[in-house]
Amino acid sequence: MSEADGTPAAQPRDTALYPPLSPGQTGMRGLCPRCGQGRLFKGFLALEPRCRVCGLDYSFIDSGDGPAVFVIMIVGFIVAFLALYVEFTFQPPIWVHIILWFPLVIGLSLGLLRPLKGLMIAIQYRTKAEQGRVEG
Repeated sequence: MSEADGTPAAQPRDTALYPPLSPGQTGMRGLCPRCGQGRLFKGFLALEPRCRVCGLDYSFIDSGDGPAVFVIMIVGFIVAFLALYVEFTFQPPIWVHIILWFPLVIGLSLGLLRPLKGLMIAIQYRTKAEQGRVEG
């Protein structure tokens, strides 16, 4: 609060240079959560050390096992529903289930892991979760 008129004091932010971007726009596409132009990943899941466009240091990032947990829940729900539907509708032999669901589980898991990791990193940046981290 300002002492003179009781209005809140302005806090410095980087929004003048980098307007807030949607985590869905940046994270799901693997782009820098601040500028939306630099790459977030240098490999399939390995992160760049910093953004090559705006210089944001990615050392604050700690997505942990969050993306894997969401992938397990999403893929598990989809495959369990489809497997039960196929079993009760067509009653195929077990080898049909193996041929159908093993490639689907692998494909969906690999296809969802990177976008969900990028989304969690972008949400972490957006909510400034790195500020609450305890150094030890």
